[in-house]
Amino acid sequence: MSENIIDSKAMFKIGYGLYVLTTREDLKDNGCIINTAVQLTSNPLRVAVTVNKQNYSHWVLMRTGKCNVNCLTEATPFSEFTRFGFASGSDTNKFPQGVPMRSANGIAVLPQYSNAFFSLAVEQYIDLDTHGMFICTVTEAKVLSDGETMTYSYNHQTFQLPEVEGKTFQGYRRADGRCAIRNELWIIPAVGCVNGVAQQLAAENQHLVKGSIEGLYTFPHPFGCSQMGGDH
Repeated sequence: MSENIIDSKAMFKIGYGLYVLTTREDLKDNGCIINTAVQLTSNPLRVAVTVNKQNYSHWVLMRTGKCNVNCLTEATPFSEFTRFGFASGSDTNKFPQGVPMRSANGIAVLPQYSNAFFSLAVEQYIDLDTHGMFICTVTEAKVLSDGETMTYSYNHQTFQLPEVEGKTFQGYRRADGRCAIRNELWIIPAVGCVNGVAQQLAAENQHLVKGSIEGLYTFPHPFGCSQMGGDH
């Protein structure tokens, strides 16, 4: 799809329901479940979406300023909620089989279980403590099917979520909201003769860790092969 065509009938599909918000950053596609997408104005066409700050998608949208909202239908199986709602895109590939369709902004569209999608460009951000509200301009909209939009109440009546025991781990939260267990990656040579190799590895691979951790570092070994401080 290459044309930014807005189908006004697509706006009729918005309800208080469940949607998949899809994003794309650094060639990585992502998606998460949201339940707040509201049309604000018709001229210009604006939509507000609210995303929990614990969602990786919140921070991707903050950085990229664009997304798609896919309006799910009542035919959506529970597996789709597991796929987009029970795992973080920071360490999970939400599209292991590839992206079935893209809108003009290059972001994923989910035609199988959506009756419409909207492409959004962020105009304004409102901090709502635990959530962030994104005021957006609609850049593209299209009706995909005549399936009934899944409402929040329908979802709760249809799917009974299993009770799970909470799990914890020793970690910390990064500035962008993601959970992590480290903030630096160290290369530590065992002998001095590989100091140069270690330094080259650190210098040439900074781009691989940029944006995920604070840095890649090496600490040169002070002695040669099989030498300790006393016999050097």
